[in-house]
Amino acid sequence: MTVSLIITNAKILTMDREKPRAEAIAVAGNRIVKVGGAAEVNSLKGASTRVIDAGGATVIPGFVEGHMHLFAGAAELSHLQLFGTRGFDELKARTEAYVRGNPGDDLIIGEQADYVILGEHEPLTRHHLDRIVKDRPILVFSPDHHTAWANTIALEKAGLLLGRKLGPGNEVVMGADGLASGELREGEAIGPVRELSRKGMRDRLGLTTGGEPEPYPTKEEFESDLDTMRIGLAHAASHGITFIHNMDGNLYQLELLEELHRRGELTARVKVPFHYKNFMDLDVLEKASKMADRYQSDMLSSGFVKMFVDGVIDSGTGVMVDDYSDNPGWKGEPLFEPERFAKIAVEADRRGLQIAVHAIGDGAVRIVLDSYEAALKANGRRDSRHRVEHVEVIHPDDIPRFEAMGVIASMQPPHPPGNHGLPLEPYLSRIGEARWQYAFAWKALREAGARLVFGTDWPISDIDPMWSLQSAMTRPQWNDTMPDNRQSLDQAIRSYTEDGAYVGFMERKTGVLKEGMLADICVLPVDLEQTDPASYKGIAPRMTICDGRVVFEG
Repeated sequence: MTVSLIITNAKILTMDREKPRAEAIAVAGNRIVKVGGAAEVNSLKGASTRVIDAGGATVIPGFVEGHMHLFAGAAELSHLQLFGTRGFDELKARTEAYVRGNPGDDLIIGEQADYVILGEHEPLTRHHLDRIVKDRPILVFSPDHHTAWANTIALEKAGLLLGRKLGPGNEVVMGADGLASGELREGEAIGPVRELSRKGMRDRLGLTTGGEPEPYPTKEEFESDLDTMRIGLAHAASHGITFIHNMDGNLYQLELLEELHRRGELTARVKVPFHYKNFMDLDVLEKASKMADRYQSDMLSSGFVKMFVDGVIDSGTGVMVDDYSDNPGWKGEPLFEPERFAKIAVEADRRGLQIAVHAIGDGAVRIVLDSYEAALKANGRRDSRHRVEHVEVIHPDDIPRFEAMGVIASMQPPHPPGNHGLPLEPYLSRIGEARWQYAFAWKALREAGARLVFGTDWPISDIDPMWSLQSAMTRPQWNDTMPDNRQSLDQAIRSYTEDGAYVGFMERKTGVLKEGMLADICVLPVDLEQTDPASYKGIAPRMTICDGRVVFEG
């Protein structure tokens, strides 16, 4: 046995319940061959072994990003960035600076504009954007990407200025003048403007249609898309991420990643779903099954179906059990009729596919759990590990159903308002104080036996898992009667490693640092247990190792 790498003088948090701590770790090929004391591990050093002195810093399993969008996120890194922008003057200054650096007449795409970017009582409209950019189309996305705002020329070019009838949950918001206000809710409304970009929509097909690019990309376009994927993978590696649960998908994304793997450039394990949209028929699940059969390696796999059943709370498109507190009579409109959704879940489960569903409101969460229960009754109990993505608000009656059915709660520490730089409004007023205790209910779900998986939903939130750990461990309460949802360091890391591997059916191969496991390792530059969690943001890994290979070194 030739040991290729030894990490020593470390405070290793292995996540292995039988041996939770160690001083050193040895790697041979793509496997961990020894975890233990420094002297014991160092004795395995050979002539060609690389030795890393961790300097007493923390070493953990590589981060398993439980929910992100690799292709779209990578493409967005070059867009206008508006996170933290407050007020019209700052919006104008940032946009004008971006336009100066990106001249031409192509669509300007902005990211991370808060719903209250102009203040709690002044919604963003096309008129505001016209005052900044009048003769060039601009589309500005909210952080959750479920709402966007466009200027007049963009609405005209997209054929939306006079409005358009759309499917359930989608809306071109109209103004008092009978014309579109500029606010666009959900994909059917946003898509016609986004399609104006000359850069195309290939990076977003896994979100918008779940289909393939038509016509198929030229060799030059394919190589350009490979470059975009490389950027996304490098961004992930630089943050210690070694396993990605991608939450949008199509066959094309798998083909891109397959080519990178063939070239030796795939620097993280990636799972890519088939995205089932509400305009599809049941027989399209045959494509999902074929994707699952074709891609099932340790580095690249499919095997699951992603769906959306609602939108988001901020825009009122999330589906609630009871009315929105600030809009009596409105509960939101599901993207699927519950009966039809249940039939899809039953069929996907019958095929042996895992299911992951975006469900924000407590009404949406209930629709999903009811459908998983229908699948269980129709097909029998199996090790399905179905998931509910986000679970932002949950009805108390539904909390124990996660553990009872073995359903995974996939949640994002950056998302609670007041956390991670997000404003409290309009979210808190929309759900109302009576539901605050059931919002982002990490503590209640854990106490009821549910397994929680953490991620960022990048590019919805910053990809930095250290900032996410910080948010998990320091989350503020909205009032004195709310449960304290702060997570321990062990809980937060475990939801980012062992539990992330479990939901990907990889718990026997990765997610913990244990002899015989695949060598996915994150070497940090500090001792996390001796560092204030409020300062975790921006702590960059010293080294990221995936499948025994150093994929990032700071």
